[in-house]
Order: sequence, then C-alpha cells, then structure tokens
Amino acid sequence: MHRIALLLVALCFGVLIETFSALAGPPFWTDDPEPVEYKNWEIYVASLYQDNRSGVSSTAPHFEANYGIAPDFQLHVIAPMEYAKPAGLPSHYGYGDTELGVKWRFFENEEAKFMAGIYPLVEIPTGDQSKSLGNGDPQAFLPLWLQKAWGQWLSYGGGGYWINPGEGHKDFWFLGWQVQREINKNLSLGVEIFYETPQETGSEHTLAFNAGAIINITANHHILMSAGTDISGPAKFLSYIAYQLTFGPEKEKGPSNSPSQMIDYIYATDRY
Repeated sequence: MHRIALLLVALCFGVLIETFSALAGPPFWTDDPEPVEYKNWEIYVASLYQDNRSGVSSTAPHFEANYGIAPDFQLHVIAPMEYAKPAGLPSHYGYGDTELGVKWRFFENEEAKFMAGIYPLVEIPTGDQSKSLGNGDPQAFLPLWLQKAWGQWLSYGGGGYWINPGEGHKDFWFLGWQVQREINKNLSLGVEIFYETPQETGSEHTLAFNAGAIINITANHHILMSAGTDISGPAKFLSYIAYQLTFGPEKEKGPSNSPSQMIDYIYATDRY
C-alpha cells in the first residue's frame, strides 16, 4: 500500500568540475526509482574520477548517505572532498559542492515488477569555484526514473532537466538507461549508456558508455565499481569505486543490490 506522507524537501550533492555532473545510482550515472527501505540506511565511502580534455578531477573521497524516511520516500546527501587539476593550472584539494535530494516512488505494479519515481536534487555551492572545487552557483535536477525487473534481470533509466544558472552556464538534459544481471548471489554486472546536452556555452554534447559490478560480500557489506568512456565528448576515462554499508530492521532478509533476492522480497511481501 502506497503512503504519500512527505512534502518534497529541496536538497542534494555538487560534485566535480565543469563537465562532471552528479553520479546517480551507484555505481552508475543513471538512477532508478526505488527508494531505500523504510527505516533502512545506505552509507557509501566512494571515489569518482574523470580524465578529460579540460583536466583531471576526482572525489577523494566522498561520503553518501541515503535513509528511508517513510515508505516510498528516501532522503539523500553527499559530502565530497575533491581533487581538481585543470589543464595547465595548479591542482587543488578541498571540500566541494554538497548534494541534497529526496526520492519518491509514486507508482508500483507488483505483478508486473514495474515502478516509477522522481528524484529531485539540489547542488549547494559549498566548493570554491576559483579552485575548480565547485560550480559557483546552485543547481537543481528534476528527473523521472522507470524500472522493470524479470528473472535475474533488472533494467532502469529515464532522465531529466538540470537547472544550471551562472555566467557561461547552460541548462541541460540528462538521459540514460541501464541493464544489469545477477550472476550469482554475490555478484551482479551491468552496463549503461547515457547522454547529456552541453552544460556550458561552447561545450560539447556527451554520449558515454559505462560498465559496472556490484559485489555483495555479505547482506550488509558491498563493493561497487564501474568504468567507462565517452563515445562522443570530452572524457577520456571515468571511474567509480565505493564501499557500501546497508543496515536497518529488514536488512537481514537479503542484500539490497542482489536483483533476484531483492526483487523477490519486494514483490512477494506486503511490506506496509
């Protein structure tokens, strides 16, 4: 049973320089509509790296927390420490932009194993723009995400509109789709493709490919990783690696990122 209980509170994480928009559903850039289970937590210690024509940038590390504040609702925050080395300029290290967000799954068909949700994000300009550690202006992302599961397979995607104010900046679109398969109870593999329109005046459209893995060490401890490159655009290489801790009243029932166990639990149990 769905419960619509919260106002959407504006929120979430500003990361990296220029062409680096926020990572979405770790370890992928594309996100999903599924919130963290009610009263459960996801905690990440992670690093995101990109090498492109404008320089090298990374989070070293960033900290992410997601909490199931109510059934179908998730709160989200990312606090990044960033390294930036623009081409031809000195490197800098310091605190970057902060991301806040809330996810709302507004539709779920248990029989079809299909769901839809929104996940608005706000990037707070807490990083020093003069050192390439932040965007310099607040940003907001307004996406719609869809997800379908069948057997050992899970696929999700969608996109949305980034509001990106500031001198030389442009509002832009992000579109992406991902598919993953559970190989066994400890390993899931996935691939994604995503597209972004230009974020700045004179910048390029981006079409990129990414492949990733989710390793369930136990029901509560996970390693997530991905790597990819642009098919068309400025990035030579991008990567992500994270340790994820999941815990809460229901976590002993199965790992959150194992598609078959997770999906069987979600759709076979009356959680509410």
